[in-house]
Amino acid sequence: MSVVRRPKTPREKYGEELRLRRIAAGLTQEQLSEIVVCSPTLISHWEAGRRLPKPDDARRIDQALGTDGFFERWLQDLESKYTDHFAAVAELEQQASLMQQFALTLVPGTLQTDEYAGALFRAYRPNYTAEELEEFVVIRTKRRRILDGPSHPVVWTLLDEAVLRRRVGGPQVMAKQLHRIADMAEAGRLRLHVLPYEVGAHALMQSLLTLMAFDDSAPVAYVEGFQSGNLMDDPALVSGCQTAYSLALSDALSQQESLALVRAAAEEHAHGQQ
Repeated sequence: MSVVRRPKTPREKYGEELRLRRIAAGLTQEQLSEIVVCSPTLISHWEAGRRLPKPDDARRIDQALGTDGFFERWLQDLESKYTDHFAAVAELEQQASLMQQFALTLVPGTLQTDEYAGALFRAYRPNYTAEELEEFVVIRTKRRRILDGPSHPVVWTLLDEAVLRRRVGGPQVMAKQLHRIADMAEAGRLRLHVLPYEVGAHALMQSLLTLMAFDDSAPVAYVEGFQSGNLMDDPALVSGCQTAYSLALSDALSQQESLALVRAAAEEHAHGQQ
């Protein structure tokens, strides 16, 4: 039986090409690292697509492998505005046919309004400029485009009730954000469910989770913490995440009940009742 793999991201294709060119040049990772002036571990990260070389590193790679600027030029198309741990996830979002996302405390990035995203940035960046804030909001909300195109994925959104109650950006920002989510659900753009406080403990209460499935590739799972993230494609790990999502979903309110709760929470925020 053939093994179905998830699609390779552009970063992974870059790394694979680097590995093939290095082997063709008769160099080990250790030998290449000496020429590029870095650690062999970093070469391994580049070849696995976990990280990208800096422009100076790519220039030295081309010199070492005799590739005439190939890797330096290609790098310009791969430079990401996202953090290292999220860059591959952002690329895979563009290819997914199904996304199942669970949010523990914050609205998922693909659903955030500009005002909500800006409030998040201001909360964890004590010193920022207006230009930095604008760039962050553009980068964050650009991910919403995957929901608008003709090949957009099917989206399931499961929210802990805490997402509805934490007032991010003030009452009006929060009300607008929740109404946007409800509008999308009513328009059939996403399937919405809420895990109410009364459920108590549930299978996903320790972490946010995103599951992605693809038409011709194996599924992946992504969990995230503070300034860190873990993209998993090991079948056993992904299966465990899928089971946890199913268990949590079984404890959630129906879509109709969830919509009613989200709308009610939005109105409470708008009228300062929380």
